[in-house]
Amino acid sequence: MAAETSDPNPCGPVLARWCARWLPNASRPVAVAYSAGADSTALLLAAHERWPGRVIALHVHHGLQAAADGFEAVARALCERLGVPFTVLRVQAAHAPGQSPEDAARVHRYAALARAAQAQGAACVLLGQHADDQAETLMLALSRGAGLPGLAAMAPCFERHGVVFGRPLLDLPAAALRNWLLAQGQAFVDDPSNTDTRFTRNRIRALLLPAWERCFPGFRPMLARSARHAAQAQTLMDDLARIDLAQTGEPPTIQALQALSRERQANLLRHWLRRSAGVAASAAQMDELLDQVADNTTRGHRIRIKVAHGFVLRVGDRLGFAAPDDRGPATRPI
Repeated sequence: MAAETSDPNPCGPVLARWCARWLPNASRPVAVAYSAGADSTALLLAAHERWPGRVIALHVHHGLQAAADGFEAVARALCERLGVPFTVLRVQAAHAPGQSPEDAARVHRYAALARAAQAQGAACVLLGQHADDQAETLMLALSRGAGLPGLAAMAPCFERHGVVFGRPLLDLPAAALRNWLLAQGQAFVDDPSNTDTRFTRNRIRALLLPAWERCFPGFRPMLARSARHAAQAQTLMDDLARIDLAQTGEPPTIQALQALSRERQANLLRHWLRRSAGVAASAAQMDELLDQVADNTTRGHRIRIKVAHGFVLRVGDRLGFAAPDDRGPATRPI
């Protein structure tokens, strides 16, 4: 049993603000992705307080480490005490060639959470990522030379697999969550893989965040503000891409593309590839594709540029995207 204190859960106010914007009239159950870590524990408690009797906990068991069974036991114990329905989602997070284990685990995790939320009629799935996670994501994007989508970091609300996901804690630092839980005497787990500095994100957490805190105390809200600015700018870029696609057609005709500036061509093509095929071209791939579009002045000119797992091709007077198992290129949004 957690110790009783008068300190309010710091998640409560930010959860209320998030709901006011993104979930103002929810009448269905609300799911929490509950790992038993500090962030999701604080979020589960705040959600249970806000929606008593309407919260469900979804616990993803990757089976990737020996401690996973212990995480499940801690999660199950709290849910039993609260009377919160608890569902364990066991996923096989094997990664494909060229895919990192972290990316594979994330893909499988979101798919499993979405299936469970739909099966249980949840209005959304709340995630426990906080201000430190947002700062790490932005620093990771900078280290990779990311464009605006990467610099926008994590969105407070998004849709995947037909399910709404929310991140209400992006303005809260990790220390605020942990300190509150410790004051309450509330048990939570520390994932040992989070200290493995073979992973870039963990090196950022262990080395860069403390250095930034020493140089720029209270830097997290500033990085979060930069991420919001990037997200706003990306929204405008997407609006422009949709306007240009209306002129070029979708998939875009090559001649209409050539009438645009190189920068607008790149913006349109990134938007089209992301929307129609769910892929993103690297900077080198995009430069090569733009060069090929510019050089395409004869009927017999051929385009075949590797992008992600497939190819951008010329199909008549248009561009198309073909995956390796496609019978032909995609000529309409997938």
